[in-house]
Amino acid sequence: MSALFSPIKLRGLTLKNRIVVSPMCQYSADDGVATDWHFTHINNLSLSGAAMFCIEATHVEAIGRITPGCLGLYSDACEAALKPILNSVRRHSSTAVAMQLAHAGRKASSARPWDGGQLIPVEQGGWQTVGPSAVPHKEGEAAPLALDAAGLKRIREAFVDSAKRAARLGIDAIEVHGAHGYLLHQFLSPISNRRTDEYGGSLENRMRYPLEVFDAVRAAFPADKPVGMRVSSTDWVEGGWDLAQTIEFARALKTRGVDWIDASSGGVSPLQKIALGPGYQVQFADAIKRESGLPTIAVGLITDAKQAEEIVASGKADMVALARGMLYDPRWAWHAAAELGGEVEAPPQYWRSQPSTQKLLFGKTTFGAR
Repeated sequence: MSALFSPIKLRGLTLKNRIVVSPMCQYSADDGVATDWHFTHINNLSLSGAAMFCIEATHVEAIGRITPGCLGLYSDACEAALKPILNSVRRHSSTAVAMQLAHAGRKASSARPWDGGQLIPVEQGGWQTVGPSAVPHKEGEAAPLALDAAGLKRIREAFVDSAKRAARLGIDAIEVHGAHGYLLHQFLSPISNRRTDEYGGSLENRMRYPLEVFDAVRAAFPADKPVGMRVSSTDWVEGGWDLAQTIEFARALKTRGVDWIDASSGGVSPLQKIALGPGYQVQFADAIKRESGLPTIAVGLITDAKQAEEIVASGKADMVALARGMLYDPRWAWHAAAELGGEVEAPPQYWRSQPSTQKLLFGKTTFGAR
């Protein structure tokens, strides 16, 4: 029996397999509002066969968006635009739908990747960014505004408001974004956090604000629905955030009822030196799982079905999440099921799509060569 196609229970949510479509920024919203691109993108990947699809980094306030095209859930218009998309998903797919709540902090006000991805100055249509300290992400960039008590409260309450909106939309799970150099990661890392108050300095102090935000989101979202957290397990920079600190953070989150740790890395500094390779971040999910006892999601250059099966079967992680691999092959989970002998769900309109050389179990119905 395939480990990858075995069920997993997260609070009141049972996933039929261990495959997740990772949140992927589309840079295609209009003032945070989802567009017809999101309808196409989300509905397409909801038919991938993965047990859970995670909506891209969804920002809790307008100035927290990475780019002017990033998705938000900070207004009635943002909420209303997602309703028909989710209604369509529910009609045609049984996948669980998660949402990643985020704030970009000092990495906000950036151009879309295909427009260069650099900080947009205020005088060119950008906006004043914020962060734990007035330390720019990149040398020569304008510094963010260091958040004061009122700013910290505003953003914490914005996370709560977005979590409540997600609950009204019927979202099945939330992932709090604490990775990739965005705001919560900025508080964790000594590279970006130079504060001298209770939110800076020691590891306990640097963890304080991300833990406050997690607590607030957890309290605002239905108790039977899971809330996980994505972390950058290391900054890949000497003297920065590292795996040992991540494990302590995971242990603190465990006492607060976190349901999974999504173990990524990097993003807080352009000086990072990442050792890329197939499954290069699986080691982080493995270590966090072993040291904290929490369920983990492995991400990063996971492209092969047997590779994913080994990760889950060996206990290195409880789930795997694919991003670029899913864009390249939106039926990746179907193909993995055919290769590993797993069962996958698909709409009946697609049941006769597979090559005659393969047998694939769609629900309880097998279609193959005759």
